[in-house]
Amino acid sequence: MPCGSAPVRGRGGTYGQSNRELARKAGVAPSTCLERVRTLTRRGVIRGYHAEINPAALNRGVQAMVSVQVRPLSRTVIDAFQQSASAMPEVLSVFVLGGGDDFLLHVAVQDLDHLHAFLLDRLSKRREIAGFRTSVIFQQVHDAAPVRLPDVRA
Repeated sequence: MPCGSAPVRGRGGTYGQSNRELARKAGVAPSTCLERVRTLTRRGVIRGYHAEINPAALNRGVQAMVSVQVRPLSRTVIDAFQQSASAMPEVLSVFVLGGGDDFLLHVAVQDLDHLHAFLLDRLSKRREIAGFRTSVIFQQVHDAAPVRLPDVRA
C-alpha cells in the first residue's frame, strides 16, 4: 500500500478512529500518520469526515433507488428537477446521469406503503417525468475508501 493511501483507507471505514489507531493500522508512527492526513486534507483527497447514520433509527426502514427519465431533456428541466428532488424529505441523494436514465434518487421511507405513496403522489404527478423504475434495497454493503488508480498513459 502506498504510504499516502493508508490514512485514506483507514479513515474511509471509521469516522471516530483516533490518529493512534489509524497509525497502528497503517504501520507508521502517529506523528507520521498525522502529517499524512494533514497533507491529504490540504491536497483535497480527504474532504471531510462523516458519521454513519442508521436510517431505521430515523424511521426510514425501507430504502430504494429510483431511476428517473425527464422530458423535455433541457438544462432548465434538469436543473429544476434536481433542485426539487433534493428538497424532498424522502430523498437522501440525487445523482444526475448520462445514458438511458437522467436521475437516480436514493430514497428512504418508513415502509413499503410510504414508498408507494411517494412514487404515486410525489413523482408520477410531475409533468416533466416521462418514466421511472424503482429497485428496493434489501441490504447495503459499505464499500471501502477508494485507493488511487494508476494514471492512464496515452
